[in-house]
Amino acid sequence: MIGKLTGVIDSHSTDGQLIIDVSGVGYTVRVPLLVLPELSGHVSLYIHTAVRDDAIDLYGFPTEEGLGFFKQLMSVSGIGPKTALSIMSVADPASLRRAIAAGDAAALTKVFGLGKKSAERIVVELRDKLAAQHAAAGLSLGAGGDGEVLEALMALGYSAAECRKVLKDLGTEGEGEVKTRLSAALRRLGTPTRV
Repeated sequence: MIGKLTGVIDSHSTDGQLIIDVSGVGYTVRVPLLVLPELSGHVSLYIHTAVRDDAIDLYGFPTEEGLGFFKQLMSVSGIGPKTALSIMSVADPASLRRAIAAGDAAALTKVFGLGKKSAERIVVELRDKLAAQHAAAGLSLGAGGDGEVLEALMALGYSAAECRKVLKDLGTEGEGEVKTRLSAALRRLGTPTRV
């Protein structure tokens, strides 16, 4: 079982597949589309190995948090690794956790091939676990936060990498206020704002 790969990206495709060269051996690894632009050169990924009758697939994540959330999604009945990866390609794990813990199944229906019933099943099976984790960590499940700002910016056509960079550059400016933070992010991106 492979738990972590460290090597150089040999090639990548737009569908989220990387070939990572580890000491002359090329491993094909699937990653969430949101992290694809952030990966280049030398990488280290936490790996989930999915063994089937006809294939061994590797799914990679830059953080242990990402891998842990991926495994939580797969614990839901009817959710396999490909569906879990598709879900994680829509938004970052923190935003998805917050949406599920808050009971927001609509946030998950943005995933191609994930219907309303499957999204509701994920919320029902994971909501209590994630709400308990949020409470233990002292995090709020409120509607605010950078997750919503990130989603709004991406809906306007900005890449995940651009959005994360501008939010990082904002620091604590407008923290806790989605509208204020979105306006500030759009100003920095050079877009006239009508929020």
